[in-house]
Amino acid sequence: MPHFVMDCSQNVLESHEEEFIIEQIHLTAYATELFDEGDIKVRINPFKKFIVGNKRDDFIHVFAHIMQGRTTAQKAILSKMIVAKLAAMFPDVTNIAMNISDFEQATYCNKAML
Repeated sequence: MPHFVMDCSQNVLESHEEEFIIEQIHLTAYATELFDEGDIKVRINPFKKFIVGNKRDDFIHVFAHIMQGRTTAQKAILSKMIVAKLAAMFPDVTNIAMNISDFEQATYCNKAML
């Protein structure tokens, strides 16, 4: 926790290396001071085949899954900071978005909790 999963068109990865993109999302999420640095997880899923608004325009969408407890204002700042970072990194990509989903602490489980 938290998990940041970036779906994107394959072409996006021609501008920057995956490791660099992952690092930038990680650093931006950490800069919000909402998470411990060691807890942040980032992954990228590139797609070769996709349609965005009935077009083949490049896209980036970040899905964040975080533990409940952050305010709506905190989550809005997180989204805006990550989208702003990606927009600066990928000025030619017009479709950049992010959404945040909370997961419940009561139903969360990981291996260390067993």
